[in-house]
Amino acid sequence: MAKRFTAQLVVSRLSAYTTDQSLRQLFSPFGQIREARLIRDSQTQRPKGFGFITYESEDNAQIAMKALDGKIVNGRLIFVETAKEVEAPTTNMNNNKKLEENTQTESLQNN
Repeated sequence: MAKRFTAQLVVSRLSAYTTDQSLRQLFSPFGQIREARLIRDSQTQRPKGFGFITYESEDNAQIAMKALDGKIVNGRLIFVETAKEVEAPTTNMNNNKKLEENTQTESLQNN
């Protein structure tokens, strides 16, 4: 199966001093950016060292990835990859029913 390219990139190993704005500036020469965001710790709000860039065009994302992957930015070697699409978790009704039956059986055996 051929690898499908997406307009969203994930950037890892970013400096702790990287901001959303500096991330956008770094990637803006390669095309129109829809979104640039760093992932932050929920408690401290400090950047975790990675973020996402979403381009308007898949071609621009591919050019940016080739240009910036493995480059040193702010003293750090960064990696740029295509972001994987995450599917919503699905529940299998048969598995849930079996789990309920097993739980009920165990409960009866323990009494």
